[in-house]
Amino acid sequence: MNNKVIIIAEAGVNHNGDYDRAVDMIYAAKAAGADYVKFQTAVPELVISSIAPKAEYQKETTGENESQLEMCRKIHLKLDDYARLRDICREVGIGFMSTPFDLVSIDCLAGLGMDYWKIPSGEITNLPYLRKIGVRGEKIILSTGMSELSEIEGALEVLEDVGTPRSNVILLHCNTQYPTPYKDVNLRAMSSLSSLGVSAVGYSDHTVGIEVPVAAVALGAKVIEKHFTLDKFLPGPDHKASLDPSELAAMVSAIRHIEEALGSASKQVSESERPNIEIARKSIVAARDIKKGELLSEENLAVKRPGNGISPMLWDSVAGTIACRDFPADTLITFE
Repeated sequence: MNNKVIIIAEAGVNHNGDYDRAVDMIYAAKAAGADYVKFQTAVPELVISSIAPKAEYQKETTGENESQLEMCRKIHLKLDDYARLRDICREVGIGFMSTPFDLVSIDCLAGLGMDYWKIPSGEITNLPYLRKIGVRGEKIILSTGMSELSEIEGALEVLEDVGTPRSNVILLHCNTQYPTPYKDVNLRAMSSLSSLGVSAVGYSDHTVGIEVPVAAVALGAKVIEKHFTLDKFLPGPDHKASLDPSELAAMVSAIRHIEEALGSASKQVSESERPNIEIARKSIVAARDIKKGELLSEENLAVKRPGNGISPMLWDSVAGTIACRDFPADTLITFE
């Protein structure tokens, strides 16, 4: 991890099934500074039954006249598009990822050399799916939306049983409501995920804006995933809860600032502030003209800037001694 937060720009299905738009999203994610651009790979008929209803947010964004299956048929790319998108990512210089939603899609992505398998929240209780990815023994990022801790533990045990150790798994705290109400985010749940012995914990965000993922980084998230779109007003289920390219760039910039600002647990003087010690701290000075041989006391001593003389913490070592020479008013008292 090298202490760098991994930022995943979630293109998802915001290309609306348009390959050229998907390519444009790769360039936009790269320009924003993301580490990875991630798509969603699915054969809709293998994922969604004809009787599956839409989620409420999908009804709000795409209407109720079509089924969830009909909606997803419109917004998914062809399976052979993903190898081409992977190649473009390599040319552009951004990591490629895609989330498979069915077993055929896992096979499609298996040969594309992804750094991580991304398992979405909805598959955390899908035993055949977990086994098919877990048996590969590769690195996994697992979203945990809609899950109790016991269900996450169960998924980890499945992955372990078929060959993927917990040290290969990153857990993402997540709430799957689009957009997520702030009161339901519960970022502190990341600490519970950390107790499960995985390699790292992160956060997959569905709130409006960028402040919550930035806060997640401040709380220790090592991976941030966030939906983005080229145009929030495009038709489709996820656009309205996504960032536009300028907002994505702002989030990346804020996260990079926060990860740099976190520093270490060591409390010490930084090099940038070291010159301020002399300016802002104080020294023991003569409160008035002091003659050689005069007793130094509260009557003729004061504490003032600059801080390059005797520290006021040594007041008791100075008061009660005899002036070794004349000290004009406002000059530093020195040991001689």
